[in-house]
Amino acid sequence: MALKASALKVGDTHSECVVENLSRTQIVQYAGASGDYNPLHSDEVYTTQVAGYPSVFAHGMLTMGLTGKMLTNYVGDGRLTKFGVRFTNQVWPGDTLTAKATVADIRDEGGQKLVDLTVSTVNQDGKEVVSGSATARLDP
Repeated sequence: MALKASALKVGDTHSECVVENLSRTQIVQYAGASGDYNPLHSDEVYTTQVAGYPSVFAHGMLTMGLTGKMLTNYVGDGRLTKFGVRFTNQVWPGDTLTAKATVADIRDEGGQKLVDLTVSTVNQDGKEVVSGSATARLDP
């Protein structure tokens, strides 16, 4: 069911857990789906001994995709008109991520009701891993 402008007000929030205990398998599956086989995401020896990271880590676009899942669950399929993020911290195997959208504005544009959202995804420690914004079409 699509979100309605009449049911929203500035400051409203929607939050959901988008992944619990992110696994290395999920990270590798994303590599296969995306075609991004950078060894930082799958090769523990390379990542720790050559690149100097403590472990492999998730693709930024995997985190963005999980955040997008929350958005489409909230506003409805096919409703997003704009979605952009900034990757603020790495996501590690074992992380649990919670994404939140906050209504920043509800407006009319070209006869269409739109909602502007601020977006934030945090890990289990409350550390932000993604920040961004989105716009979606609304039913009146």
